[in-house]
Amino acid sequence: MNSIESTAVATDDLFGVVRETVADILGTSPDAILESTDLRAEHGIDSLELMAIGARLEQVLNVPIAADELMRAETVGDAVALLAERRAGRS
Repeated sequence: MNSIESTAVATDDLFGVVRETVADILGTSPDAILESTDLRAEHGIDSLELMAIGARLEQVLNVPIAADELMRAETVGDAVALLAERRAGRS
């Protein structure tokens, strides 16, 4: 996605973008990623994988994401909420 396409990602599609990104990094099916999914507990995600997810989401969505904030997100839904706040310009 280029920067023009990334700005076109609607908020309601945010979960889909996160889901696809997480599934791609983890090598799993997007169907295995739900808003309630705890990536640490359910998929054994490590900090390097989480950083890769954060970097890719920053690039696709064109929003800054601090690694420590992403680490505090307990579920995929928490991460989506964080990203929605970033896209809305709140911190």
